[in-house]
Amino acid sequence: MAEQQQTSISKTVIKLVATVVFMLFFVPLVMVPLYNVLCEQLGINGKTGGRYEVVEAGVDTSRTVTVQFVATINDQMPWQFRPTVTELKVHPGAINSTVFYAKNPRDYNMVAQAIPSLTPGRATQYFHKTECFCFNQQPLAGGAETEMPLQFIVDRDLPADIKTITLSYTIFDVTEMVKKPSVASR
Repeated sequence: MAEQQQTSISKTVIKLVATVVFMLFFVPLVMVPLYNVLCEQLGINGKTGGRYEVVEAGVDTSRTVTVQFVATINDQMPWQFRPTVTELKVHPGAINSTVFYAKNPRDYNMVAQAIPSLTPGRATQYFHKTECFCFNQQPLAGGAETEMPLQFIVDRDLPADIKTITLSYTIFDVTEMVKKPSVASR
């Protein structure tokens, strides 16, 4: 009976270890795509939309909105990543530009993907990116550094009580995901 119990415990431990190992490799690979799908479907976490086409609507110079920039690096990402300015005062309707700095300190090439988040959540429909490094994956050679552009417009229809918008980016390492062939290409 004791031998049977020991075998059962050993099998359970093996299953648990296999599950942990599987999660360590599987979760980072699907985190970014899963996050994108969930945010799109549920409209949560202040996820901003894609590219915005500029429509000439005029600039509201009677109003100023503060746009704050925050950069977060995923635990698995070794890069340096930060906004070059942490805050801009903008007029609704005006086209605004800034850049984020990134450096790959490793001695090998890597690919990153930035995921945006905007607060307050109700400002997301009034914040339009016309150019953003988050639209595409960002390859960076080992030891290289770059400035990644962001161009945006705060809509003239932004509710008057919203005086500050915070745009946050979390950058993820997607190098391994990019290296693997997709199911569609097989």
